[in-house]
Amino acid sequence: MTHPFPQTMDFAGHNEPMRIECDIFDMVVEGEIPAEINGVWYRSVPDPQYPSRMGDDVFISGDGMVNAMVFENGHVDYKLRYVMTERLKSDRAARRSLFGKYRNPFTDDPSVKGKSRGVANTTPIFHGGKLFALKEDSRPVELDPRTLETIGEFDFNGKLQSQTMTAHTRVDTDTGRLYFFGYEAKGLCTTDVSYCVADKDLNLISEQFFQAPYVSMMHDFVITDKHAVFPVFPTTSDLEKLKAGVPHWAWDATKSTYVGIMPRDGKVSELRWFEGPPCFSYHMMNAFTDGSKVHMDVCLADINMFPFVMASGGYPYEPWKANARLVRWTFDLASASKTWTETQLGPGGDMPRVAVKDMNKDYEIGYMAVFDPRVSPPILSGPTPAGFNVLMRVNVKTGAISAWSEPNTTLQEPVLIPSRQQGHEGYIAVMQDLHATNTAQVLLFEAEHAAKGPIARIKIPMRQRCGVHGNWVQAEELAQAR
Repeated sequence: MTHPFPQTMDFAGHNEPMRIECDIFDMVVEGEIPAEINGVWYRSVPDPQYPSRMGDDVFISGDGMVNAMVFENGHVDYKLRYVMTERLKSDRAARRSLFGKYRNPFTDDPSVKGKSRGVANTTPIFHGGKLFALKEDSRPVELDPRTLETIGEFDFNGKLQSQTMTAHTRVDTDTGRLYFFGYEAKGLCTTDVSYCVADKDLNLISEQFFQAPYVSMMHDFVITDKHAVFPVFPTTSDLEKLKAGVPHWAWDATKSTYVGIMPRDGKVSELRWFEGPPCFSYHMMNAFTDGSKVHMDVCLADINMFPFVMASGGYPYEPWKANARLVRWTFDLASASKTWTETQLGPGGDMPRVAVKDMNKDYEIGYMAVFDPRVSPPILSGPTPAGFNVLMRVNVKTGAISAWSEPNTTLQEPVLIPSRQQGHEGYIAVMQDLHATNTAQVLLFEAEHAAKGPIARIKIPMRQRCGVHGNWVQAEELAQAR
């Protein structure tokens, strides 16, 4: 018998595990889906198969599911499948959880010592004709892009030395190259970071290693047409504390924030470090190089947004400090300064997006998910106490903002779908949680006019556990699937 999940923030209410794999053919649509939208929206969803053997755990430790929503000629099909990792297969064979606290192997059942703890629950990416599910503490897991069947761990044909790969990769749309990194690259709590480049066909053409200033949760990074930028924030870990059974991450306000910048296609020996006060960001919206200056647009908070990280460090969770405002950090590589300047671009928000054509370049328009208490009180959805309830479009050059919301609902991460029409910003798709009916729907907006409301609502007849990240893949890209 499987025991009930604990009635804690990460497993109760809207965060209750679903544990459902399913297909829905031809979902009900209110409104009309434009004919030019053809492709697949892949989303990663943490959803634990079993309660933790420790009694409790955190939301982001759940087993990875991948959700595919296939758009074709005005119709949408839905598919949801577990990623069959070594960890999940071990748990299913035992019919219980054998793995302990989030990213702490010292709390595992002895029977799984040495087995991969990766849950592949953070980001699906499609590159070089292949689909991967990513989690930053392990290597990618390849999936069949049509059936979502798990193929297995991918190591770039044996060439990848790093034990980890970030869930936030970056693509140069001009060359098709994939840029990524891995922290704790040579083992648990190591300061080794790998910096990798793969070509459009997934050939690993470069892997270099450098040392971070300390062990840090390096969740995201950015590239420009000339530079790679690696932020290091004071959410850290300690091997001896892990052996004592504490969670992997803890906030440490005594440490500085560091940002390393190097030529994008250069050597890690050229990495230059900048230093500033403690703060935190999970996600960067974009970055670009302008002469000697590198600009990075960051969803920045004063503390880590996850309550368990603050508690592990012995700090109180103060929600007003966890609200991530949109700011621009500017680094002048021609200056001897070891810090940066900060300019506010927009209000609090996260899960940022820019159009594919604007990635890594000077740009104008960005999109975010926002929590605004004036719309409705906090509603639990995901790993933080308040789910997003506003979709926002920001002009980072003029400061103009437009927004859309519906009270008593929450929104998950938006995704941008490109348009083939000249001068058209494209479309936004976002999952909306309908708490009153315990169901969900996908909202489809014209990106430039999102404030006018959705042009279509795609009905899902069940609750959707909060996803982490997703990506859109055009139909013609999928035709190249290998």
